[in-house]
Amino acid sequence: MTKSRIKTGIFWALIASAMWGISGTVLQFVSHQALPATWVLSVRTSGAGLILIVVSFIRYGTKIFDIFKSWRAVGWLFAYAIFGLMANLFTFYMSVQKGNASAATILQYLSPLFIVIGGALFFHQKLVSADVISFIVALVGVFLAITRGNIHELAIPTNALIWGILSGITAAFYVVLPTPINREYPPMIVLGWALVIAGVLFNIYHPFWVNVPPIHTSTIVAILTIILIGTILPFLILLHSLNFAPSSVVSILDAVQPVVTFVLSILFLGLKFNWVECLGSVLVIIAIFILQRYRR
Repeated sequence: MTKSRIKTGIFWALIASAMWGISGTVLQFVSHQALPATWVLSVRTSGAGLILIVVSFIRYGTKIFDIFKSWRAVGWLFAYAIFGLMANLFTFYMSVQKGNASAATILQYLSPLFIVIGGALFFHQKLVSADVISFIVALVGVFLAITRGNIHELAIPTNALIWGILSGITAAFYVVLPTPINREYPPMIVLGWALVIAGVLFNIYHPFWVNVPPIHTSTIVAILTIILIGTILPFLILLHSLNFAPSSVVSILDAVQPVVTFVLSILFLGLKFNWVECLGSVLVIIAIFILQRYRR
C-alpha cells in the first residue's frame, strides 16, 4: 500500500469514527426526551437493518441468503445479534440515558481491554507488556474520569457507571462474536441480518407502532441521524477505508469517536467538565491506543 492510499484510508476512517461520535451525542438528546429505550431500539434496528439488507442485495444479489444455508453460521449470527448487537445497543443507550454520552462512550471504548482480559481468563492467552501498561493507564483514566479526582463522589450516577461497564463488555462481544462468520461472508451482510434479527426481537418485546411516545420533528430528525449517521454510513465508509489502509491503522482511529462526542457534548449539550475528567478521558484513549498499536 502506498502512502497516498493509506492517507486516503485514514481520511475515510476518520470520517466514520467522527460519525459514530456525532451519533453518540444525538443519542443523548434522544434519551432525554423520555423515550423508552426498547422503542427507540426497535425503530433503530428495524430501520438500519432493512436499509443495510437492501444495500447488500443491490451489491451481492441473492448471495445475501447464503448465510442461512449453514446451521453453524446461523448459530453464530443469532449469538452476535443477541449477545453482541442487542446487548450492546441496549446497555449503551441506558448508560447514556442515566448519565451522559461522553462518559458512556469512554466506558464503551474499553472494549479492546475487555477482549484481552477475556482472552487471558478464558482462553489462557499470554499477556504482553502492552496489555499490563494499557490496563494500568486505563484504570487510572477511568478513576479520574468518573470521580473527578474525588473518591467520595462520582461524576455520573452509579447506575450509569454500571451500564457503561456493561456496554464495554458487550462491545467486546460485538467485536468477537461475528469473527467466525465475517471470514466466510461479507461483513455488510452479517451486520445487516444481525440488525434485522435484533429489530424483530426488539419489536416482539415493544412493537414500535404500539404505545408510541410523543414525537416531535426534532425527535424524528435525531432518530434518522442515529440510523444513518450512527449505523449505516459509518459502517459502509469504514469498509471502504479498508480498501486503502490496513485494519491495524484503521482500528487506532477509533479514538476519534470519544473525542468528537466529548467536544460536541460540551458545545451543544452544555455538559461541564473539569481538567481532571479531561485528563482521565485522555488516559483511557492513550491506553487503548497503546494496546491496539503495540500488541499488533
